[in-house]
Amino acid sequence: MNNKFDALKDDDSGDHDQNEENNKSQSSSKRKAVVPGPAEHPLQYNYTFWYSRRTPGRPTSSQSYEQNIKQIGTFASVEQFWRFYSHMVRPGDLTGHSDFHLFKEGIKPMWEDDANKNGGKWIIRLRKGLASRCWENLILAMLGEQFMVGEEICGAVVSVRFQEDIISIWNKTASDQATTARIRDTLRRVLNLPPNTIMEYKTHTDSIKMPAFLPGKSCGQRSLAGYSP
Repeated sequence: MNNKFDALKDDDSGDHDQNEENNKSQSSSKRKAVVPGPAEHPLQYNYTFWYSRRTPGRPTSSQSYEQNIKQIGTFASVEQFWRFYSHMVRPGDLTGHSDFHLFKEGIKPMWEDDANKNGGKWIIRLRKGLASRCWENLILAMLGEQFMVGEEICGAVVSVRFQEDIISIWNKTASDQATTARIRDTLRRVLNLPPNTIMEYKTHTDSIKMPAFLPGKSCGQRSLAGYSP
């Protein structure tokens, strides 16, 4: 992708000491505000990486889901993002039922969060081998503010499953059809999706109404669309 993140991908991504300091400072329940370092390129919003994993076949409730999701860390600049991302396993190398979440700081990757409860998500189902590339393109577009929908974007999720992978992008207002349409069109462009790709928009209200357990699908990713590039 041609934006500022590509140019800075190799910019001091091996700064282990500073990365460790960031992780230590964020492990405290009373974390200090994360701010860009000197001469770093600030993002419009701070973002937080999360990770979750669950055992297939085990019922998933909202409470157990919240307990299972782990915060990786928060960043405020392009350089801080690459320090985290360069040390993270790529989605294509994850096993089992695993999820990476990237959400604006202060927003939990849960339907019930105040920022999410009136929103929804675009969902795309991927055949194996595409998740790493699509996830990177999606989060770079999100961090680079390519969706051009103001404060509507909440975050993005990549879900690794045994036979397929799923990516989704969440927004605040499900009833705003103009915004959801713009997100859909931008998503199709930044992922370079074929014209016949099936994309589904699902409101979080509908997701919450669904049964707490559906075999083979995790909380937050129960209704899927097909993608056959």
